[in-house]
Amino acid sequence: MGKTKKNSLKNILLFSGLFWVFSGIGDAAYAANLYFSPSSGSHAVGSTFSTVVYVSTADQAMNAASGELSFSSDKLEVTSLLKTGSIFSLWVQEPTFSNSVGKVNFEGIALNPGFKGSNGKLLVVNFRVKAAGVAALNFSSGSVLANDGKGTNILSSLGSGSFNLIVPAAGQPLEPETPQETILSVPLKPVVSSSTHPDSNKWYPNNNPKFEWPLPDNINGVNVLADRNPDSDPGTISDGIFNSYDYEDVKSGEWYFHIRLRNRAGWGGVSHYRFLIDDQKPASFDIEEIKKDDLTVPNANFRFSAADEVSGIDHYEIWIDGGGHQDWQDGGSHVFETPVLDPGKHMLVAKVFDKAGNFLVNFAEFSTEALKAPIIKEYSEKIAGGEIVIARGTTYPNVQVAAWLQKEQDEPKKHIIQSDDKGNFIFSSEEKLKDGVYKLWFEVINGRSAKSVPTDKLTIIVEKSAICRIGTRSVDIISLVIPLIIFVVILLAAGLLVRRRYLAFKKIILKEVDEAEKVLHQSFIALKEEIEEQVAKMDGFSALSDREKNVRDDLKNALEISEKFIKKELNDIGQKTSKRKKR
Repeated sequence: MGKTKKNSLKNILLFSGLFWVFSGIGDAAYAANLYFSPSSGSHAVGSTFSTVVYVSTADQAMNAASGELSFSSDKLEVTSLLKTGSIFSLWVQEPTFSNSVGKVNFEGIALNPGFKGSNGKLLVVNFRVKAAGVAALNFSSGSVLANDGKGTNILSSLGSGSFNLIVPAAGQPLEPETPQETILSVPLKPVVSSSTHPDSNKWYPNNNPKFEWPLPDNINGVNVLADRNPDSDPGTISDGIFNSYDYEDVKSGEWYFHIRLRNRAGWGGVSHYRFLIDDQKPASFDIEEIKKDDLTVPNANFRFSAADEVSGIDHYEIWIDGGGHQDWQDGGSHVFETPVLDPGKHMLVAKVFDKAGNFLVNFAEFSTEALKAPIIKEYSEKIAGGEIVIARGTTYPNVQVAAWLQKEQDEPKKHIIQSDDKGNFIFSSEEKLKDGVYKLWFEVINGRSAKSVPTDKLTIIVEKSAICRIGTRSVDIISLVIPLIIFVVILLAAGLLVRRRYLAFKKIILKEVDEAEKVLHQSFIALKEEIEEQVAKMDGFSALSDREKNVRDDLKNALEISEKFIKKELNDIGQKTSKRKKR
């Protein structure tokens, strides 16, 4: 996964270095001392001075030391700690101090071959004098470990110091301050985060992890490494200067990202970031129905057998007959029990999820058998309105019997009754029934909530009562006669109205006929006179052509025929009109 060759070299260097650091030869006991230099002196209030922490081990090489210094915090305060020139090449704990409690702490390692000698410089402590008096400087605790492969503590003595702090006389200049060097500490351990794997304790299916960290301004080297060891050191060969790093196609498993930074003071401590990858589905998932002795039990049990080799099984999602799913955690029994189900065939579909969210699907078909339906021995097929319906039957002893009563298109109403020790039961409706057609059926529910198939639906006819029928018949006769009477009255009224309008219309017609007769008679007389005058004129001409003579003769004939026809029609109109007037 990225940096393969470089990381292998780092691991080799790290392994060999640590091997030699913590391995030594011989088991003899040797002595080592921790001490201050200078350990005494006089200093004026307001001035500064320095003391150095040394280790002395003349006979045996040491490779690690630690210590806690105590000082008089009411008279002294630490202004800085200086690591320049220290025999330590690796600081397990960065030197720290607290002026409120008067403490200085350090812990470092001198890599192979370690240090052997009388003046091994460990740390410079710079003080400022706050008040006059005698200030003590001591080791509260300390250790010096031999380079013997066992980490033997060879510390034999701890030094101490005492300083006389005075107020200078008036006009007397303060003693020159001890030159102090500004400490440039090695970088702190970087704070690593990941946008792809933000939770170090959570598994992710993403096998392309990415890491980020803030990069201080004075950094001149970054070294990274990813492996399966939680405590690896990426080494001291810089990979460049960058504030993020990513890998591709990392294999599933538990991994650690290691990083350290370098500035002019050296390499800082190593940060370790754990990340978990599982991009594989669970290895297997089997479902087995556990057989039951009584097939009418209304639920089923299944044994789930699932395995995931990397992150492990987390939970299941289960659907039954296509309904909503339920989440299920296996408490260790590996057995899932379905809820109570109606009789019939069913389908169970399940997904098993690993801790990274990968899943595998399986399903199983199963069925539950129904109890035997109750037997209806007697029931009311016809009842009068206002009565109750009664039915008798037999079924299992001491079970619930659900009776369903439904009127035509209404919603059915459920009634629960109990069978006796012999399985007999009686149903009677709670309310008096109104007229109409009802359906009645039954089903059994035992103590385990198992159900039977329902009985056939029985038809019950509720008729109207005798009084209601007589009243209804009277109402029916009245409702028939009254509309008939109303119809006859309306018909007579309509006839009278039509006759009245007819007579008025007849009077108008007869008047119009008389006027038309007169106009027609007068118009014909005028026409006749005009034609006769024209014919007479034509008779006065002696030189008429044959065509003109024919026209004249035709006019005479037409006039004679028209006169006879019109007279006849006028006579007929006159006769009919006179008859209608007499009526």
